[in-house]
Amino acid sequence: MIRTLDDLDAAGTTVGVRVDVNSPLGDDGRLADDARIRAHVDTLSELIERDARVVVLAHQGRPGGDEFSTLESHAERLDELLSGPVSYSDAIFSADAREAVRALDDGEALVLENTRFYSEEYMAFEPSAAAETHMVAKLSSVLDCFVNDAFAAAHRSQPSMVGFSTALPAYAGRVMETELEVLGNIDETATPRVYVLAGAKVVDSIDVARSVLERGLADAVLTAGIVGNTFLLADGVTLGAASASIVNDRSADAVKRAGDLLDDYGHRIYLPRDVAIERGGERVELDLSELPTTEPAMDVGSRTIAAYADVLEDAGTAILNGPAGVFEEELFAYGTKELYTAATRAEYSIVGGGDTAAALRRLGIDDFSHISTGGGACLRMLTGDTLPAVEVLDRY
Repeated sequence: MIRTLDDLDAAGTTVGVRVDVNSPLGDDGRLADDARIRAHVDTLSELIERDARVVVLAHQGRPGGDEFSTLESHAERLDELLSGPVSYSDAIFSADAREAVRALDDGEALVLENTRFYSEEYMAFEPSAAAETHMVAKLSSVLDCFVNDAFAAAHRSQPSMVGFSTALPAYAGRVMETELEVLGNIDETATPRVYVLAGAKVVDSIDVARSVLERGLADAVLTAGIVGNTFLLADGVTLGAASASIVNDRSADAVKRAGDLLDDYGHRIYLPRDVAIERGGERVELDLSELPTTEPAMDVGSRTIAAYADVLEDAGTAILNGPAGVFEEELFAYGTKELYTAATRAEYSIVGGGDTAAALRRLGIDDFSHISTGGGACLRMLTGDTLPAVEVLDRY
């Protein structure tokens, strides 16, 4: 049984809260989009208003990446969004950081530094070993309990995700609670149930497709993006060297795995009927009979969009993960915008996070029943697999 904030007597306690506020940064290194921060406001506000002393843990970027940065601007934004004061520490678990935790008053919050500045945070551990890492062991000494609200990182077994839940009484935050409730009960949603698997996570999407088809959760699977191109190659369509190389960069055996899935469930898997390329600075749509082409397929074409929209508009439940094309470029945003707009007309609609959520914000589409905060975690749940950070919460 997973305990939630409803089970926590928060007043006067020091609560460590793991959130996922990994956000796009501008050229100045400061926040360019606060959507992920705002997602956690309910959890953090509730704890502050219940007179807890809140210690926020989070990561930003990957070591060596352009967006590997401090959490100072994140703390400033939280200070604007939350009802209680929010301070920032440029350390994670040092003596100074622990003293800053001890100095908190009831109803105040402190954002600790980027957990990935600590090398062990970028490694996978069994929960018991994670609890013995320096970060978890030292911070646990000044915390009374732990709340995990970082569903988007729940598929990772890093110290901040699984160690604190082992060392301390642990609870799910409101984001985590909602995600588990929605994604864990897909089998109870209205039918027909249609999955749109697109974007660039080819292997993960093939795993999801096989899982939901084998378990009878999907009445139809619509493919697009690099996922769709992979299935086209598996079906014998010659796209051209540019598109094929992009697919092969994702996984050497992806085409074979897609082909095996088509052999088993081809009657329920929909493939693109046409593709869009760039030629002379213009969007050009090509039927499959006009392939191969030297230009890479950047979006699905109008015939595909019309066929998929018909399926989506009759759906009881639509589950979508990944953009249909390179939506960041105006020429190739059309497929993603039209397909996602069609999905909003389903009785119930669920959208996976990551690139998909970013696409929706960019395109101004928000009429969905649920938009997940997690991309990889959402895909993992849809395969029926366990999430390490959830598994360790489910100990009571």
